[in-house]
Amino acid sequence: MFEKMIDPTAGPDVAAGDAPRLAERTDRLDGLTVGLLANTKQNAAAFLDAVAESLAEEHAIADVVRRTKLSITDPVPPDILTELVDTCDVVVVGVGDCGSCSASAVVDGITLEAAGLPAAVICSDAFQVSADAMAGLRGSPGYRYVRTPHPVASLDADAVRERARTALPEIVGLLTGARPGAVAR
Repeated sequence: MFEKMIDPTAGPDVAAGDAPRLAERTDRLDGLTVGLLANTKQNAAAFLDAVAESLAEEHAIADVVRRTKLSITDPVPPDILTELVDTCDVVVVGVGDCGSCSASAVVDGITLEAAGLPAAVICSDAFQVSADAMAGLRGSPGYRYVRTPHPVASLDADAVRERARTALPEIVGLLTGARPGAVAR
C-alpha cells in the first residue's frame, strides 16, 4: 500500500495555507480570447478544437490561441504559460486521459489560475483519483474540473466532437463561474 502520492510533475507539495486561489471570473465569454492547452495524448487537440468551435458558435468568443505541451507529464513550460497569460482571457486544458497526464493537467489548471487566468481542465473519469490527489498535493483539494467518460484517445472524430459538445456546459461554467453541473472534488 502506498503511503504518499508521488507528484509525477516533480513539483513541490504545497501546504494547505499556501493554496492557490482561483482567478477572477467573468460572466460571459463573448469577445474573449480562449487559450487551448493540449497535451500530446491522442485526440486531445481534436477535443479542444471541437470545444473552441462550439464556443465560437454558442458564445461568440473573439479568438483562439492553440498551444501543445511537448510531454503529457510535464507542467506547462514557462514560455507557453507566459504567452497564455499575455494573450488569453481564459484557458481550456486537456485532455487528461491517463493517470500521469490527468495529474499534469490539474497542475496546469492550478498554475494558470495562480497566474490569474480562469481555467477549465478536462480529465477522463477513470483518472479522477489521480487528478484529485494531485489537486491535494498542490494545495487545492476540491479543485473543480470537467470529467468526461473514459477513454478519449480511442474515439473517432465524430465521437470526439460529441464528447466535447457534451462537456461544453461544464467548461463554460468553470470558466465563467456559473458552474452548471460542475462536480466538486
